[in-house]
Amino acid sequence: MPFKSFVDCLLLEKHYSALTVKAYQTDLSEFLGFIQSNYQMKHLEEVHYGQIRAWIVTLVENGLSNRSVNRKISSLNSYYKFLLKTESIAINPLAKHKALKTRKKVQIPFSETEIEQVLKDFNFEDDFEGIRDKLIIELFYSTGIRRIELVQLKMNNINFNNKTLKVLGKRNKERILPLLGSVLKTLQQYIEARNTLDVVVDDEILFLTKKGAKIYETLVYRIINDYFSKASSKVKKSPHILRHSFATHLLNQGADLNAVKELLGHTSLAATQVYTHNSIAELKKVHVNTHPRSKK
Repeated sequence: MPFKSFVDCLLLEKHYSALTVKAYQTDLSEFLGFIQSNYQMKHLEEVHYGQIRAWIVTLVENGLSNRSVNRKISSLNSYYKFLLKTESIAINPLAKHKALKTRKKVQIPFSETEIEQVLKDFNFEDDFEGIRDKLIIELFYSTGIRRIELVQLKMNNINFNNKTLKVLGKRNKERILPLLGSVLKTLQQYIEARNTLDVVVDDEILFLTKKGAKIYETLVYRIINDYFSKASSKVKKSPHILRHSFATHLLNQGADLNAVKELLGHTSLAATQVYTHNSIAELKKVHVNTHPRSKK
């Protein structure tokens, strides 16, 4: 395995997912191929910033976005920090590197009306898939969980007595989320429908396909996109936008930023503060409509 010690560190110490680690390996292998072809160098430890800069120029010329280039360089930087820590190199060639400028992506959440329209006005089929799809939408909007977290949910993650859901987040960090009564009702309906499946490949997994296999991320995305395409004209209709809507709507209703941070499973407030931009728009509306001097 290339970069074995580094990969072991990512998996065993930092608890990164297998997919994330694979992305790191791909980025490092691509750069190794670049220096081998262009500089006849065999090891990343020999590299100077000039070679890295040349790779950046090549990536940009090949049409890669600044955001994607920054991600690749971030992988490289993590590797060099690891080498520095293990005393395999004396200087990190990326120590003074500045990331390429990127445009901030504006994530527009669904409105409360759009979500209500999907959950109340649309008739979900009264079968396994219909009940499952409704539950998926309700869970995203009522808990703010990530798509991968939903896919990995297990039957024993639900506590009906305490009305909570145990979620395994990034870096295997657990958090306990409260469940609304309406969601618990749909959960019970779903489990009853799940029990009628002819075949269940994995008894532990909560969300299954109609063939009884573990649900997968692209199917979850398709479910959200299909339902919300009927209610919303927004360009992006994804599980992440539902998570975004959950956070934004809570903040609009006066929820504490730290509480929302804990619910989302963020490690820092900076990640959660992204959602306050939409709340500011709501605050401005309240300010204009209620401030004594707004009509003068």
